[in-house]
Amino acid sequence: MKAFKLILIAFAVFSTTAAFSSCDRDDPATCTDGIQNGEETGIDCGGPECGACPTCTDGVQNGDETGVDCGGSCSACTEGVQGKRYQSSGSDVAPLLVNLFAVDSIYAEFNVDFTYTVEQYDTSGVPITLTGTYSQSESGTGTIYNITLDQSTPAQLTVQGIFDINGTTMSYEVVQTNPDIGATPPTAAAGFGSSNGGTLGTANVQTYQEIQ
Repeated sequence: MKAFKLILIAFAVFSTTAAFSSCDRDDPATCTDGIQNGEETGIDCGGPECGACPTCTDGVQNGDETGVDCGGSCSACTEGVQGKRYQSSGSDVAPLLVNLFAVDSIYAEFNVDFTYTVEQYDTSGVPITLTGTYSQSESGTGTIYNITLDQSTPAQLTVQGIFDINGTTMSYEVVQTNPDIGATPPTAAAGFGSSNGGTLGTANVQTYQEIQ
């Protein structure tokens, strides 16, 4: 009987110690506790148990991003034409450019730092390179943007107009406003074809296709 009591006492001590030890250690790591623990490589991500940690190159809007792989702790999100390249050729070239300057094709790159480079080729293959800076803003009319380009080479001038992006296709219409040549730029409210109050029709509307 005495031996049996000793066994019960020993068992009780062991149980108490085990319970105390269990309460004293941290709770098992989970993928939703807001803490980087266990085998996680980030907060609630990475390791064998949790999903992959968000990155700025995974093609998914996750983490603190405000867009796909941009915003938050990633680089700022681009808007409009920013960071994009376009080309226009054949029937996509505005008829006005074809008739006045024999333009065959145009390649335009709008950099994220708001500089741009345009390579324009005539029908004989002679190129001309245009460079400068640009600014853009949402017009408040549909998805149309306002755009101003301040060209620095080969001559200093300013053009203004509008553009609208639909998937990989961009409609684009601008006119020179400085030095003044007597032209009036199109407006988002009046829509494409509104250069010079609409007298040019769609002859000044350029179509671009995005390229990588």
